[in-house]
Amino acid sequence: MANIKSSAKRDEKSKELRAKNRADKTELKTMMKKFDAAVAEGNRENAVSAYKVAVKTVDRAAGKGLLHKNNAAHKKSAMASKLNEMA
Repeated sequence: MANIKSSAKRDEKSKELRAKNRADKTELKTMMKKFDAAVAEGNRENAVSAYKVAVKTVDRAAGKGLLHKNNAAHKKSAMASKLNEMA
């Protein structure tokens, strides 16, 4: 346990940020899985709408620093390729 007040505050803040990051990463993974499920289902309309949501989530994660920008670009490119293969 922290003995200094500022150290205790920093510990509490880091726990809050860790919880937010975990929630954001979980949301990102969920949206990616929803997109993959829509592609596997074969319904193009659902896949397109899931793609838009997933791309937005990936961009938001990259903006927050949860993903590196190149990793985000790679994920978006892979999703676009999957979507284009459906046509």
